[in-house]
Amino acid sequence: QVQLVESGGGLVQAGGSLRLSCAASGRTFSSYVMGWFRQAPGKEREFVAEIAQSGGSTAYADSVKGRFTISRDNAKNTLYLQMNNLKPEDTAVYYCAAGSVLGARREYGYNYWGQGTQVTVSS
Repeated sequence: QVQLVESGGGLVQAGGSLRLSCAASGRTFSSYVMGWFRQAPGKEREFVAEIAQSGGSTAYADSVKGRFTISRDNAKNTLYLQMNNLKPEDTAVYYCAAGSVLGARREYGYNYWGQGTQVTVSS
């Protein structure tokens, strides 16, 4: 089992940047595929990005491609999401998740979830 705690959310103006972090504890972090999801008010939770156990493979939702970068530091048991050129439509609660299915891009591929961190982008 792994416990996940997100941080780094906040209020930012459109065009700005934020870096989210997800600290993991428990079972070996490096054995998990890690992902970021987000949920906007009144909408379903959606896939944002994923990264393989070694960090060698990443994938992104079309809506964030070219603006967001997912990375991980297995020595620090930490997952990151660098978000640049933020837009008001990026406003959501962002969740990190751990799983075993690379390429799923769906909630079913992930077994463990953090509590979420709020990102608000003002226009």
